[in-house]
Formats: sequence, C-alpha cells, structure tokens
Amino acid sequence: MSACFKYAFPGQHRIKYRRRHCVIRMRTFRYKIQIRPETDGTYTVIVPALPGCLTFGDSIEEAIEMAKEAIELYIESLAARGKEIPLEEDRIETTITVKANA
Repeated sequence: MSACFKYAFPGQHRIKYRRRHCVIRMRTFRYKIQIRPETDGTYTVIVPALPGCLTFGDSIEEAIEMAKEAIELYIESLAARGKEIPLEEDRIETTITVKANA
C-alpha cells in the first residue's frame, strides 16, 4: 500500500490507496499521557500505550496539542499499514510518598 491521503468529509475520512478508495468512519480514542518538565523549560510528553510516541512543547498547553497531533499521526500510520491500534487499558493510577534511607 502506498501512503494514505486524508480528505475532509463530515464524520469520516477517505483513505486513497493505489487502485481503490476505502471510506472509514472517524473513531474516538482516549490515551493517558505523561508530561515531564525538562531542565530547559520545555515539556516532554510520553504516551505509554503507544510505544515510541512522544513529543514536546514550550508550554504545557503546546505539549498537549503536540501530543494530540502525534497520537493522530501514530494511529493513522498504523491504520494505513493494516496494523492493530493499541487501546488504553483501564487501570488505577495514583501517586504515593515513601520514606527511605537512601
């Protein structure tokens, strides 16, 4: 398959392959992200459910917007290659504080 081309249709997009057109419906995905402040004042965003999907921004807001774009491109790339799209697993996350002799 060649690279896909996205056309704007309400609620769906068309993916154009070499000799055929495939219309699929737009799906909504939810992913948890981790935002880490860096020493240079920027913010790195990691998407644990999508291996290798990370980005950064100069502010938290920009980092979140960049993460949305990175996730969309990651998912579209998987879909174009016929790969399975990982879904976020439901799990409980919390932060704990511990004291240790270190």
